[in-house]
Amino acid sequence: MEQRGRKVWWARQFWFAFTVFLDVLCNGASAQIRYSISEEVQRETVVGNIAKDLGLDKSALKDRGYRIVASLTEPLFRVNQNDGILYAKRGIDREEVCDRTSPCLINLKTVLENPLEIHYVVVEILDINDHSPVFPEKEKRLEISESALTGAKFQLQAARDPDVGQFSIQQYKLSQNEYFRLEVKDRGEDRKVPFLVLQKQLDRETVRKLNQSLTLTALDGGKPQQSGEMEIIVNVLDINDNAPVFSKEFYSVMLDENAPIGTTVIQVNATDLDAGPNGEVIYSFSSILNSRLLKLFDINPSTGEIIVKGLIDYEERDTYEIEIQASDKSLAPLTTQKSVIIKIVDINDNAPVIEVTSFSNSIPEDSRPGTTVALISVNDLDSGLNGKVICSIGDDVHFALSPSLQDKMYSLVTKSPLDRERKSTYDVTIIAKDAGQPSLSSAKTISVVVSDVNDNRPEFSLSPYTFYVNEANEPRASVFSVKAFDRDETENALISYHILRDGSKDNKVTSFLNINTESGDILALKSFDFETLKTFQFQVVASDSGTPSLSSNVTVNVFILDQNDNAPVVLYPVSSNGSAEGVEEVPRNVNAGHLVTKVRAYDADIGYNGWLLFSLQEVTDHSLFGLDRYTGQIRTLRSFTETDEAEHKLVILVKDNGNVSLSATATVVVKVVEPKEAFAASDVKSATKDEEDNNVTFYLMITLGSVSTLFLISVIVLIAIRYERRRARGYLVGCLVAVLLWSGASAQIRYSITEEVNEGTV
Repeated sequence: MEQRGRKVWWARQFWFAFTVFLDVLCNGASAQIRYSISEEVQRETVVGNIAKDLGLDKSALKDRGYRIVASLTEPLFRVNQNDGILYAKRGIDREEVCDRTSPCLINLKTVLENPLEIHYVVVEILDINDHSPVFPEKEKRLEISESALTGAKFQLQAARDPDVGQFSIQQYKLSQNEYFRLEVKDRGEDRKVPFLVLQKQLDRETVRKLNQSLTLTALDGGKPQQSGEMEIIVNVLDINDNAPVFSKEFYSVMLDENAPIGTTVIQVNATDLDAGPNGEVIYSFSSILNSRLLKLFDINPSTGEIIVKGLIDYEERDTYEIEIQASDKSLAPLTTQKSVIIKIVDINDNAPVIEVTSFSNSIPEDSRPGTTVALISVNDLDSGLNGKVICSIGDDVHFALSPSLQDKMYSLVTKSPLDRERKSTYDVTIIAKDAGQPSLSSAKTISVVVSDVNDNRPEFSLSPYTFYVNEANEPRASVFSVKAFDRDETENALISYHILRDGSKDNKVTSFLNINTESGDILALKSFDFETLKTFQFQVVASDSGTPSLSSNVTVNVFILDQNDNAPVVLYPVSSNGSAEGVEEVPRNVNAGHLVTKVRAYDADIGYNGWLLFSLQEVTDHSLFGLDRYTGQIRTLRSFTETDEAEHKLVILVKDNGNVSLSATATVVVKVVEPKEAFAASDVKSATKDEEDNNVTFYLMITLGSVSTLFLISVIVLIAIRYERRRARGYLVGCLVAVLLWSGASAQIRYSITEEVNEGTV
């Protein structure tokens, strides 16, 4: 890169000299001026006033075509033809134009034509300190043997600074250290080469890779100074000048007898301050070691672990002394020896033995505390503290160990009352522990079964029970079921059911019920009729098969649900022979909307099953009569004419709103008569109608009384259910049924009263 810059510079100088020579030879007229500017100036910076300095007429510059003769490279300057001022076309980098040449001169040739004049302008680019010294590497690693002599020199790479003169590198500095100093040699061409000089003997074990890193700093002569740094890391190469050193002065260890083969007895550790193979330590037994010890112990050459190789017996020998040595892996290894004392410790190697001499496999759950379950004996083959045994059981609070008069004998007894329903089997763990160091123990588990006694009554899944049964149920079919359970087992939990029949007046309905004694399914021996019986209550008793037998009872509330099993009954019209037929006479002069008659009907069902609707099945003239579908009123739709027939037959269909609708029909014959005849007949009819109204009132009173009685009974039942705290569900459902019953009955009453109000009799 430097050589290329020099070639470019020499080419420019040659071309400039050649051009000057031609101009002088051809024209013989020339002048020269010199300017200087700093590098990195801004664009359009004024360099100098050529016209003024050469004494040229500024007004003639443009006409004479004053210009700068272009060079082969991009021009750095321009001249203004109006005033002759020379400007920099762009910022100039001295290092780009002249590299390290000093001074940096730019030669310009300016020309005036007509007549021809040539003037030479030299512009010197002045350097500024715009570059810092830079090392070729940020980090330099040196490897120096710890055997190197003081005064040894190690050349470092010089830093580079593109600036020249005082702005180039002036000095080097080395960070403070005790092993090296810095020496700089000047090799001309503005190049200074730094050297490290060893001034103190290196010891790798002390210096450790010269873990202190050095910093070399290059400084230029600018103000302020600029600098560059390089980190120097010195790795000190090792020589084998240190023997392994054990970490302890004495090694002594306690080893239990019967230690398993492979047990680590002790781990010795030696270190070597050298590096590489010179610092790698291997362990071995001394060559003078007894051959018997070689059968009992072994050593890991890499880790220094002494391990058990054979059976260690305290009774045979209680102390062993083993000579070991540590060596490095150098070609000429250095070795250090050390003794290891191993003391054998007698151990408690016999655990206690537990034996159950007598055992009751099961005990009744009503056994009193203190009842003996089993007899336990404990034995230990060791002697002294190693043979002294302490016996205990787990945390089960229901049992305890009671020491016997005989040594090492115990009784397992109950500690608190038992309940088979909570827990039927207990696994009692007996623990025997000796007083040896370390202590040995053994455990034995006994399974104690708690046998059942009949101490629990049957419990029903619900109390009370509430059931809903549709009327007209199939006789001898199961209508509902009760279920009880007993927490006892076997015969004590075998449950049978029966209905409590006390013969009271309120309990007569139980004579029509039967219960499956095993399953609790309740059968109805006959069909229920909602119109006769709306609700009833009875009790079921559940008894177990224990001795003595225990029992409990539950109240069963039954609500009969209405079905559409009653057809409507026509109350009016009714003929003398009981058929639903009647004759009505209507004056011919009545107007539209005249009430001809009203069909009255009754349905023993309630709710939608008792809600009646009326419709015309047959009519001789649809334009003449109309029927109200809710009240059963027949009215004229228009006035009679002379052409209308004198007699009309109307067939009315009365049906309820059940899922399967039931119906009845009534026939009304309407005779159209002259007004006088109608007036005479009306007296007879009103007497008859009074009698019919009395009958309707009688039916209404019966219905109202029945509904009121039903409502009172429902309220009483619900109050009784309400105070059964154990089952709130029956209360809620009973309330719902009562509301439904009352709603249905109320609808029937409202319908009957509405009929009377519409007709004006009530």
